[in-house]
Amino acid sequence: MELNICHLYPDLLNLYGDRGNVVTLARRCEMRGIEVTVTGAPLGERVNLADFDLLFLGGGQDAEQGVLLDELHNWRGAEVKAAIEDGAVTLAICGGYQLLGRSYKTWDGKEMDCAGALDVISVGQKERMIGDYMFQWDEPGAPIHIVGFENHSAKTYLGNGVTPFGRVLAGHGNNGEDGTEGARYHNVFGTYSHGPLLPKNPKLADWLLRLALERKYGSAELESLDDTLEEAANAFMVARLANE
Repeated sequence: MELNICHLYPDLLNLYGDRGNVVTLARRCEMRGIEVTVTGAPLGERVNLADFDLLFLGGGQDAEQGVLLDELHNWRGAEVKAAIEDGAVTLAICGGYQLLGRSYKTWDGKEMDCAGALDVISVGQKERMIGDYMFQWDEPGAPIHIVGFENHSAKTYLGNGVTPFGRVLAGHGNNGEDGTEGARYHNVFGTYSHGPLLPKNPKLADWLLRLALERKYGSAELESLDDTLEEAANAFMVARLANE
């Protein structure tokens, strides 16, 4: 088996070690003997997104997001939207998550039209939402606690056809108002979780890999790995946040 991963805008969207998510996915493939190729697609570089099984977008500040807008409007946004509608597994963090939505209005009133792949809008505020946080993810059947670090000024609201990734247990999540965190649409996982997210949430990493392999091959069984350290890191943060 093999997987092809596209890291979109590695030159601009890589806050708080978000690149570590791609490293984690690749390493967990390699440890199982799954051939994996990671291709970067920086600003201005065209790749055929239909050739990839998994797409990744990291976080970026408003300035970096603004740099990408012309390209998103001219061609990249339509290609990302088509790949998502075709079922490509996609992980998008913070700024990358916002860019997949319909629009982002900065705290000083600048309106940015985004890719429109998700029916999501984000509205900036002067006061930022910052800190370690935790949310409950129910999709696998048994509740799983996902831990991460958030730092965003925008409040994000979900529209038609989009469901929350999880329910906030500690911190702010999408907007600090409705208890939701992130977004799920087709095979898209949007979230505010920096950190990077996947090293300390190995069950989520494997879920993404399994989805991508099942889409490509019809079925997939992942060999178990020794996640003692990863689960210990997760458990430490879960306990700390539960007691704050």
